[in-house]
Amino acid sequence: MLKRVVLVLGFLSTFSIANAQHETAAASATQQETEAKAPLSEKEKSMEEVNAFKQHHVLDGHSFTILAKKNADGTETPIGFPLPVIFYDEANGLHTMMSSAFQPTTDAHGNKFEIVESKGAKYALFHERILKANADGSLTLDEHHHATNEKVWDFSLTKSVLMIIVTALLMLWIFGSMAKNYKKSLVPSGAGKLMEPIVLFIRDDIAKPNIGHNYKKYMSYLLTVFFFILFLNLFGLMPFGINVTGNIAITFALAIITFFITQFTANKHYWQHIFWMPGLPWPMKLIMMPIEVIGMFIKPFSLLIRLFANMSAGHLIVMSLIGLIYVFKNVIAGVAFPFLTFVLYLLEVLVAFLQAYIFTMLSAVYFGMANEEHGHEGEEGGLSTH
Repeated sequence: MLKRVVLVLGFLSTFSIANAQHETAAASATQQETEAKAPLSEKEKSMEEVNAFKQHHVLDGHSFTILAKKNADGTETPIGFPLPVIFYDEANGLHTMMSSAFQPTTDAHGNKFEIVESKGAKYALFHERILKANADGSLTLDEHHHATNEKVWDFSLTKSVLMIIVTALLMLWIFGSMAKNYKKSLVPSGAGKLMEPIVLFIRDDIAKPNIGHNYKKYMSYLLTVFFFILFLNLFGLMPFGINVTGNIAITFALAIITFFITQFTANKHYWQHIFWMPGLPWPMKLIMMPIEVIGMFIKPFSLLIRLFANMSAGHLIVMSLIGLIYVFKNVIAGVAFPFLTFVLYLLEVLVAFLQAYIFTMLSAVYFGMANEEHGHEGEEGGLSTH
């Protein structure tokens, strides 16, 4: 119940990130520009800082910022390290540099962004999107504060990509060492003592009951996706703005992998029940076929939305509660909001494990449906079981 409350609150507060995370930041800039016409109170200024902080946390980044030092003039100096920036422009070819090459600037129209000059052209980093700037180094924005400049092909090593690589290397190290230890002895040691019960749980309580006797060919994927999502979820709870599973592009990639594995390993009974369901009169088959086809795509869609929405909502709620401490600035807020933040943070740890489990469980269910052996009325043997 508490998880649902957190999810609903997160949706009501800032679910606009579901459309596009970068476009959320652009829309916020429009709102700030409108509000700047009237003098803001101290509380409103604090609310703007909190909103900017939340957006920075959920967005991907071309540099890894650990902390931000606030200067006397109100500006912030990020403390972290740059990441490699790689992008391709059809006119000027491939560009490679570090993100520190982009320097903050403000054009003649008052638009704030970062800019760099490379191969005779100027490129802007605007809301974490790399765009080709105008000849004078400015950007052209529409009425919604969205840049209309030419886009480039961005292959940069962003913060999310870095954490995916770190997670992959961590998994290779942990499970590689476990494999070496099992060659010496079947008694688990080191990380194996912690990981073996989880591996057995995935095999005995997720794979076998839902897939059946063909479970072995799916075990490698189920184990990989479970620990991959789990580690990324736990990294997302760190105060460095690592929101990988809260990025809908990442959850989409994971869901589409499950979708392809399901379709390419399905047996003939699976396809028969989708395109020409046995045991029904042919008019009903014509009605059921499009419903079943749509269901094929709804299943991975539910996977990606569930993981994305739960992790994003939790992050936004925690960040909002922390920010309210600085908005109200009183004793009650200084006690109540840290306590609520701590409780919800513990809930987020539970959600991190729960979402990894749900994604793995549903993937196993879909694999089982694709491999289920059916027996129909009139056939020898009736219904077969796993």
